[in-house]
Amino acid sequence: MNTYPAMPAARSWFGRSVDWLDSKGRGAWIAAMVLGFVFVWPVGLAILAYMIWSERMWSNRNFKTAGKSCGWKQHRADRLAPTGNSAFDAYKAETLRRLEDEQEAFEAFLQRLREAKDKSEFDAFMDDRARAPRDKQPPATEGSGAY
Repeated sequence: MNTYPAMPAARSWFGRSVDWLDSKGRGAWIAAMVLGFVFVWPVGLAILAYMIWSERMWSNRNFKTAGKSCGWKQHRADRLAPTGNSAFDAYKAETLRRLEDEQEAFEAFLQRLREAKDKSEFDAFMDDRARAPRDKQPPATEGSGAY
């Protein structure tokens, strides 16, 4: 019985296009997106959405390194990697810690601001609701005779 090696599945035109653009780099993706917007705007929008979804918008020139996609997680690891200069690394760590603290404080402030706005809107709604039954009462008439 003869056994033949499995033939690789033929890639679709979309897969081949993605591979070709990946081999050319981010500039090719941006050029394709701009051309898509110029000629048929939904195509440009679709390419932009695909670039964002697949994290090609923020990745390095090599889109796939050793089978691993380069996305936000890779950038965070690069940002935290030591440079070899201990003074700069200490400064960078302290600055990043301070910025993260400021971000948490700002997000807490925004949350309190949203809660205060929600509370003021709710209080205004309740005041309007309490006023509504008094405003909708029919005016008192002096005579109740029929005409």
